[in-house]
Amino acid sequence: MKLSPSWIVALGLLAAGTAQAQTTGTWMLRGGFTRITPDVDSGDLSAPSIPGTKVDVGSSTRLSGGVSYMLTPNVSLDFPLALPFTQDITGDGAIAGAGKIGDIRSLPVTLLAQYRFFEPTARFRPYLGAGPTYAKLYKAHGTATLSGLTGGSPAQPTLLSADSRWGMTFQIGASVAIDDHWYVDGFLAKTILRTTATLSTGQSIGLKLNPAAVQLGLGYRF
Repeated sequence: MKLSPSWIVALGLLAAGTAQAQTTGTWMLRGGFTRITPDVDSGDLSAPSIPGTKVDVGSSTRLSGGVSYMLTPNVSLDFPLALPFTQDITGDGAIAGAGKIGDIRSLPVTLLAQYRFFEPTARFRPYLGAGPTYAKLYKAHGTATLSGLTGGSPAQPTLLSADSRWGMTFQIGASVAIDDHWYVDGFLAKTILRTTATLSTGQSIGLKLNPAAVQLGLGYRF
């Protein structure tokens, strides 16, 4: 997914005047929606398997939000929040026409250090952020298609699991004040993340997930 910050410029054109300062000690809460879209680079499923067997992972949108705290007038800590994402796993490569072969839940836990530009009283404040992410991957399920491809059966279906891993997230975003307390916030983020999925039949497959996230929300500062 190609990330473009052009929407930040558009928000900037709407922003004028001043608002309540985002000064040291300010807390900011927000709620909205987040969509994550993995940029998957799949390895091949280990033997025994059809040569060139790969997988893809789909997008997911969930209710989300976050908490920010101003350490200084320009530096903040941000903790994004979201309900767990459910993402479909589909066949790719040699099994590209197989359709859905499983699904998995993901819950990224991220802490970001942000630098906010312009004066604390500016109505429009773009920011850059970076920080670690722990991606919890759990409740993976395989379909009958996966069992059929890997030698499973209705009585003994092929089970699927994936390793939870640490990654690094980079962020660009902006907030626009509505009044002294309410504001609109949006960001684009990219997480560098790898994992390994394992089947109960013994095969495994390495994946670069590298998901992009887009969040838009309404916030309140106090």
